[in-house]
Amino acid sequence: MDLATLQDQAARLTLPRFTEDTALKLGLLIVEMARVENMPVVINIRTADRCLFHAAMPGATALNDLWARRKSATALLFQEASLAVGLKHQEKGQSLAMHGLSGSDHADHGGAVPVRVRGVGVVAAVTVSGLPSVEDHALVVRGLEALLALG
Repeated sequence: MDLATLQDQAARLTLPRFTEDTALKLGLLIVEMARVENMPVVINIRTADRCLFHAAMPGATALNDLWARRKSATALLFQEASLAVGLKHQEKGQSLAMHGLSGSDHADHGGAVPVRVRGVGVVAAVTVSGLPSVEDHALVVRGLEALLALG
């Protein structure tokens, strides 16, 4: 996965609107994907100040909840996918600490994708935790693609 691909995804996955009902639909789409593929993940959708959706699939652990919280915080703060933040840090030899951020509150590993609404900007983050970093990210992208396909 490279930054150009992540930037293309961000542009392509912009939603026309986002409500609590949208969060529920998106969360349930990802839950079904995880259930069918037997993925031991946590799925979390949140705004900067509240959780809109949370589910833990069989095999997910409390650590997955912590990772989801930290990755969501990163996506919301930087307003880009946590995977993109991590790749940029790797390319520049930087870290979250260089921004004054604690590893106990933020994580720049894949799995959190900001929810962008056309004409508004970032309104929430969708996060998956429990798989390898790129696979967490890919599951969120699949969920957003499925949501957009519903219209």
